[in-house]
Amino acid sequence: MAQYMILVYGDEAQWDARTDEGIRATDAGHRAFVERAGSAILASGELESSGTATTLRAGGERPLVTDGPFLETKEVLGGFYLIDVPDLDEALALAALLHESTEEHGGVQVHPLVQHG
Repeated sequence: MAQYMILVYGDEAQWDARTDEGIRATDAGHRAFVERAGSAILASGELESSGTATTLRAGGERPLVTDGPFLETKEVLGGFYLIDVPDLDEALALAALLHESTEEHGGVQVHPLVQHG
C-alpha cells in the first residue's frame, strides 16, 4: 500500500458564490469519494478561508509570523484527504470523484508521501 495526499484547490470567491445546486454537486462528489475510499482515508479536513491562515517565514533568529497565506494566489488550498491505497491509479480514480477536479476554477492534486524505512 502507498499513502497519498490529495489536495483540493479552488478560487475562494467562486466557492463562496456557489448556488445551492453547486454546493450539492460539491457535496455529492465528496460523499462519493468517502463512500468509495472507505477505510483508506487516514485523515481529511476542510480548511477555513485563507484569511484565517498564519504563515511563518525566515526572519533571522526567529521565524517571522504573518497573517494570511504565504502567497497571494487566486486558487487556495481548501481541503485535503490522506489516503492509503494500493497505487497511484487508485488514488487518481478516487481524486476524479471530487467535483473540484472538474470545476474550471479549481483543481485536485495527488502527491505521494515519502515512505521512510
